Amino acid sequence: MRAADTAFATISQQGAGALLVGADPFFIAHRDHIVALAARHAIPTIYPARDFAVAGGLMSYGTDFVDSYRQAGIYTGRIVRGEKAGDLPVQRSTKFEFVINFKTAKALGLAVPNSMQLLADEVIE
Repeated sequence: MRAADTAFATISQQGAGALLVGADPFFIAHRDHIVALAARHAIPTIYPARDFAVAGGLMSYGTDFVDSYRQAGIYTGRIVRGEKAGDLPVQRSTKFEFVINFKTAKALGLAVPNSMQLLADEVIE
């Protein structure tokens, strides 16, 4: 994780106002460390999945995995009932969730506008 430590130190030294973490297996596997680094360097960060906000990240916006897994189950059922996988249409996520962690916002000294709070699917207090 030395690379992540170095990256956050550099981002902080260069005065980044915020950071967007992409949906990459590396970031997901090291979620807690990435969230801790963002907190340590006081960098407001948005993440690709709600698990990051639950772990203490400022906010997340990404695919609702529960809905995605439900869709996968429906596809599996269609295949089990005899439909050919190659005949099924390609689907992509249509349900996304926006989560804000107020505790983290407060620790960063950020005020979350009321309009943004109203847009959130979940607010962690």
